[in-house]
Amino acid sequence: MTQSFQRREVLRLAAAGAAVLCGGAGAQGGNWPTRPVNMVVPFPAGGGTDAFARPLSAQFAKVTGQTLVIDNRGGAGGTVGASIAAKAQPDGYTLFMGAVHHAIAPSIYPKLDYDLEKDFVPLMLLANVPQVVVVNPRRVTANTLQELVAAAKRSPGKLNYGSAGAGTSHHLAGELFKLQTGTFITHIPYRGAGPALSDLIAGNVDLMFDGLGSSAQHIKGGRIKALMVAGSKRNPAFPDVPCAAEVGLPDYTVTTWYGLWAPKGTPAELQARIVDSMKKALQSDELKAIWAQNGSEIPNLTMASYGGFVNSEIKRWASVVKASGAKLE
Repeated sequence: MTQSFQRREVLRLAAAGAAVLCGGAGAQGGNWPTRPVNMVVPFPAGGGTDAFARPLSAQFAKVTGQTLVIDNRGGAGGTVGASIAAKAQPDGYTLFMGAVHHAIAPSIYPKLDYDLEKDFVPLMLLANVPQVVVVNPRRVTANTLQELVAAAKRSPGKLNYGSAGAGTSHHLAGELFKLQTGTFITHIPYRGAGPALSDLIAGNVDLMFDGLGSSAQHIKGGRIKALMVAGSKRNPAFPDVPCAAEVGLPDYTVTTWYGLWAPKGTPAELQARIVDSMKKALQSDELKAIWAQNGSEIPNLTMASYGGFVNSEIKRWASVVKASGAKLE
């Protein structure tokens, strides 16, 4: 056997091996998921993110036959969980369910060890709900937003509000409210919306600027009282609660949105498979009903369009942080 023939045979076998490997990778992408998928939720259980993540997990299992494991990793306004997800293998088996908080974080956390736009692939918007001003009726006697503002002006700093942590939308919604109403209300940061909401219900804080996703059931149960929803129109789930424009705050437009990312490097084929599976889950009657109860419609924003939306939100919240002077506490 000549050296030339041997060399050609080695190259042929190498090429065949490469083809098998590529075919295996393609098959893996085409069959995704073949095992449970981990979804990092960067807040403790019981918050607004969980209100959408857990029903989505149940429906994902029906669509794909595989479990979507909710991995709660709270801390530092959602940035701890984001950091963990950014470093995960880009194999389609670790996803990240972040929120508007992660568009705020670059402007308020000076030393993040990840970049939302560079270290993740934007997949899709999952839910979008307005913020709502909610009070503990045992601690706050105000029945209208105007009464709340008047009380805050009479005693600056006496009222306090809980948030999911410094730099979250709950925090910035409060700072924007103070800026637009000329009031001072003391900020009390927690390690997630769940713990903050629990303390509001228990009567340990006065009020919250919360997303309807986590507050809805407690408003309906009478444990907390809603005085206003952000934006220019009332929410269909709470038609009796006035919107910001109706109570003299036409520029108070704050929404808590939740979105899905994958680690950078996730193959395009897998990205498409993930989005397709999630779309099917979101179109189920079960999730449509749950989203409506939580005050959200089913969004239709995926991939590049979702990435553009996130970029615009990062810029928008940077201007709010600058104007309000919000900072870590």
